[in-house]
Amino acid sequence: AMPQIVEMQVRAIFEAASDCTKRGIKVHPEVMIPLTGHINELKWIQPRLVRIAKEVMQEKGVEFTYKFGTMIEIPRAAVVAGELATLAEFFSFGTNDLTQMTFGYSRDDAERSFLVRYVEEGILPKNPFQTLDQEGVGKLMKMAVADGRATRPSLEVGICGEHGGDPASVAFCYSIGQNYVSCSPFRVPVARLAAGQAALKPELAAARKEALKAYKK
Repeated sequence: AMPQIVEMQVRAIFEAASDCTKRGIKVHPEVMIPLTGHINELKWIQPRLVRIAKEVMQEKGVEFTYKFGTMIEIPRAAVVAGELATLAEFFSFGTNDLTQMTFGYSRDDAERSFLVRYVEEGILPKNPFQTLDQEGVGKLMKMAVADGRATRPSLEVGICGEHGGDPASVAFCYSIGQNYVSCSPFRVPVARLAAGQAALKPELAAARKEALKAYKK
């Protein structure tokens, strides 16, 4: 492990945020720690990063709010999400990697070889890298959201990746109480439309209301 690299990156983020704050531009950095699978990884790195954030603000003579969170892209992270939320202030599901690790597929290899045939033959209903697998990957996500918010009711949750531009995936994320999706710029209009359509469907709105019972902003 080389904490010096991530410490340098976090210092750069907070120096930039401090400069913006001095110019009257309000910023609230959210620093995401990737590929977390065990709480001890956050315990090891996060205090170092918090220390740097405080040092930079003291050096620059400014103060602003910030958050540290983590990516949920390893199945184990979804299983122990309640524990991770003791330190992480937000979750971002890396749905591409979570799909790869849940299925045990390499996306590049699978899409070049058997995956298209699997869909054509009806072995898989859809390509899980294009549309979220709600029964498997989705179940992990739903569990992680619920367990994370049981620990930290203010936990913000979203996804990053191309699933954020797929209408069926956006609707599912809405139904399990996620706060946002992110995607490539050219997919944003589709994602916005899908989110609006999901909000108009009574069954999805009811599921979201149930999922958000524990959520407190």
